[in-house]
Amino acid sequence: MKTTARIVAATLLVLACHSVSVRAQEASTDCHIGIYHLRDGSDVDIGPEEGSHLRWRRKDGTTGELTEAANAVWTSTLGWTSRPDGKSVSFSKCSQGEINFAGVTGQRIALTSTNTRFESEGATLAGRLIMPNGTARVPIVILVHGSEHVSALEHYALQRLFPSDGIGAFVYDKRGTGVSGGSYSQDYKLLARDAVAAMREARRLAGNRAGRVGYQAGSQGGWVAPLAATMAPVDFVVVCFGLAVSPLDEDRSAIVLDMTRRGYGPEIVSKAMEVADASEAVLVSNFADGYDRVDAVRAKYGAEPWFKYIHGNITFAVLGMPHDELREKGPKMLPGVDVHYDPMPVLRKLETPQLWILGEDDIDAPSAETARRLEALAAAGRPIVTALFPHAEHGIYEYETQPDGTRSSTRNPFGYFNMMRDFVRAGRLQGVYGTSVVSGPNRK
Repeated sequence: MKTTARIVAATLLVLACHSVSVRAQEASTDCHIGIYHLRDGSDVDIGPEEGSHLRWRRKDGTTGELTEAANAVWTSTLGWTSRPDGKSVSFSKCSQGEINFAGVTGQRIALTSTNTRFESEGATLAGRLIMPNGTARVPIVILVHGSEHVSALEHYALQRLFPSDGIGAFVYDKRGTGVSGGSYSQDYKLLARDAVAAMREARRLAGNRAGRVGYQAGSQGGWVAPLAATMAPVDFVVVCFGLAVSPLDEDRSAIVLDMTRRGYGPEIVSKAMEVADASEAVLVSNFADGYDRVDAVRAKYGAEPWFKYIHGNITFAVLGMPHDELREKGPKMLPGVDVHYDPMPVLRKLETPQLWILGEDDIDAPSAETARRLEALAAAGRPIVTALFPHAEHGIYEYETQPDGTRSSTRNPFGYFNMMRDFVRAGRLQGVYGTSVVSGPNRK
């Protein structure tokens, strides 16, 4: 992801993170897409990317964008930087399923894929269960979406990465996206019920092969997956770059970071919170009222140098769109959202083992207060393990900072995938996972 375009910003503007055309649910028309086992013992996943590009990912966190060059050779650029990384990739005929990745040959890993449609709360949702070949019982992960509008069936690489390590994965297009029916929603209770329906469909399809079953969720899914786990029992929940605070608190925390990371002190932060208060008045009215307060803070502070840096996760839209347009489009941007949703009551009672993976430098979903709350819950006896990756932002991406202060994502940290894999398999972590700082049960 290019982190100069924030995840929630993309949602509010009704854009898709990694915006691409949605293909059919069935097997991709690009036969190169799949996961390959290389002769050096490692695996590389090839997935779709914007336009005619492809994206490779490895379990060590490295990734790059592929562009087809001459003689059917694909050249790679580092992460999302557009800077060549020296790697080249070529593929055999589709029927052979072979790859040459940076000089190392490999073969596509055979997996068992079952497409399905299932009902949830008046909508028909499209899903897919991907299993390791064979008959053995295996853990199964239900991949719960964030706030994005893209097709998870097309774009979630974990649907191949997990099965290649002996873990089943169920992926589905959330309502109103991809090839699923229904209307796009940010109603967390509704989305949680959809996740439960997906979990039950995964169990049905897997039959006797279903071992441990649980959720892996990113971003907004951090509000959805724990809630789903209270509705029907599962064996684990993995939350990545999610939050233990409300959407409004997320916006306010992001605005504080907008100011402090540019060197502004408490006085300016206090002024910025007045802007956040004005934005909140619009949001809680579902974009019907409160615009007089927005006009007042703009008149009061709009000429001050810090004002142009206010972004947050929701406030930027309130400041940036004409009032009449916002009254019309606002309710469609966040349909069904409860901006005051407090996840703590769910987390206080949830007995399901949870792994929360956070980025220390996340400016989209600031992680400090969430980490503090999770550690307090663990100290009180909740089965919560928290892993914090330094120099990682939303998406658990490491990044480079450009001269203008914007960020370009480069890779996931080493240990990120292995951490998820181990927790899914056994409900606990073991050993060291890159530079992450881990706290919680059995951790000191």
